[in-house]
Amino acid sequence: MDELSLTDRYLRLGLRFDRIESGFVDAYFGDPAHRRAVEADDAPEPARLADEARALLRDLATDTSLSPARREFLVGHVSALECSAHKFDGAPIGFVDEVKAYFDVDIAMGDTADYEAAHAKLDELLPGTGPLQPRMQAQRERFAVPTERVPEVVDALAGALRDVVRGRYPLPEAETVAFEIEHDKPWSGFNYYLGDYRSRVAVNGDLPQYLSSLPHLIAHEAYPGHHTEHCRKEQLLVASPESGAQQPEQTIFLVNTPQCLMAEGLADHALGAAIGPGWGRWAQEIYADLGLSFDGDLAERIAAASSGLLHVRQDAALLLHDRNAGEDAVAAYLQRWGLMAENSARQALRFVGSPLWRAYISTYVEGYALLGAWLDEAEPGAARLDRFGRLLDEPLTPSALRREMAAAA
Repeated sequence: MDELSLTDRYLRLGLRFDRIESGFVDAYFGDPAHRRAVEADDAPEPARLADEARALLRDLATDTSLSPARREFLVGHVSALECSAHKFDGAPIGFVDEVKAYFDVDIAMGDTADYEAAHAKLDELLPGTGPLQPRMQAQRERFAVPTERVPEVVDALAGALRDVVRGRYPLPEAETVAFEIEHDKPWSGFNYYLGDYRSRVAVNGDLPQYLSSLPHLIAHEAYPGHHTEHCRKEQLLVASPESGAQQPEQTIFLVNTPQCLMAEGLADHALGAAIGPGWGRWAQEIYADLGLSFDGDLAERIAAASSGLLHVRQDAALLLHDRNAGEDAVAAYLQRWGLMAENSARQALRFVGSPLWRAYISTYVEGYALLGAWLDEAEPGAARLDRFGRLLDEPLTPSALRREMAAAA
């Protein structure tokens, strides 16, 4: 039997984690022989996976066959897998250290003064008077989508975004997204990338869907978010790389690794890349064609003010896992500072309380902030869109973005 390459060892290591925790492999469209080999093995033990990760890291440290960028990518991801193996083995790893190992970022509690400033802006924007949380909830419910019309609205938004994105970031003609409704999930939406430029995007049918948030959701999961990124990387880095060697390490997408922070940060900036300022009016015109009333300008202003509350969700994870706060106290924190209804706060708790997803909230919070700062270094317009295109096409890492910003400074 031929000796496995470093990238083959990485793929098999990642696939083994899915046998410990189903869903750890978010996507895999690489050589099926690796999956068959892993499935034929005995059930993996976390301690052995940690040993395997350490051995791979030692070999990567002395490797000269890979480019420095590819080697750095693999080192970061294998290090994250080593931490996951230790967690699965019951090792006592602090939550802040866990997030650092997974996503290559440092986290801390947000400043409630920033939340108070966001509340002040929202107080000026939200109709009515009195406490903010019920006014925020009333504003959301004003634009609630009837359950039976959610598929129709999703299809309309996806079609409009697809037309814009294909003109700006060309996609293979064969690419497709199938939308469906799922239940009993801790998330609002999820992209299942199937390979060959195909995605299945699930929308949580247990949660209310709003005209104000669906444009973000569809852009995030499909155009130009997760689906677009997967398609571009499969086409450029796997199927027909324009220069250099193929990068088979890009055929696997693993939970709790730096690529998650990059992907979620990219996806949370997706609507801005596709439509930019004025997305509210753009959506309003689409909804009008469906006979749905929507105040796009107000929704856009409220969304901008609400962005100041982004860190509240990460605070919830820190309170729960780092400061040992009880679930009721964390739910109250989410309601006070995040202006969430109680059922929304409990849904958020379900996500940050999940053994697999508990650290994942940081990919949205820190990913949005880091990628936003990096994108802001480009001039608005074509330069910024080109920079967003790099996120779609290149296997960048948080460390790589920080180095670029430091060099520019």
